Amino acid sequence: MLPVTVATDEDGRLCPIRNVLSKVTGKWQTLIVLALEDGALRFGELKRTIGDVSQRVLTENLRTLERDGYLTRTVHHGPPIAVSYELTDLGVELLRVLKPMVTFAAENFARVMASRETYDG
Repeated sequence: MLPVTVATDEDGRLCPIRNVLSKVTGKWQTLIVLALEDGALRFGELKRTIGDVSQRVLTENLRTLERDGYLTRTVHHGPPIAVSYELTDLGVELLRVLKPMVTFAAENFARVMASRETYDG
């Protein structure tokens, strides 16, 4: 097992757990990466695939994933002009790591819901 060090610098810049994982394990980031598994999608297709995400939130999350190197943004000069997104090699590697977590969530969904119901009374 790799040694994991949680950096204690003031703003967390040196901590890979806070700095890297927080950018890829949020609700929307995970869904975006999963949606792009089979190849490039245009913005509208991506929005429809994911569902209840606002245009603003989707755009912000796409920019974050692009900035961190997980996906590429390509402008197609139309008409009409369109933008598509596709996973990079790093994004594909991330997808391989996320898929077992997604499988875990699907396989244990009923147990988690039952536990919540018990806890909430």
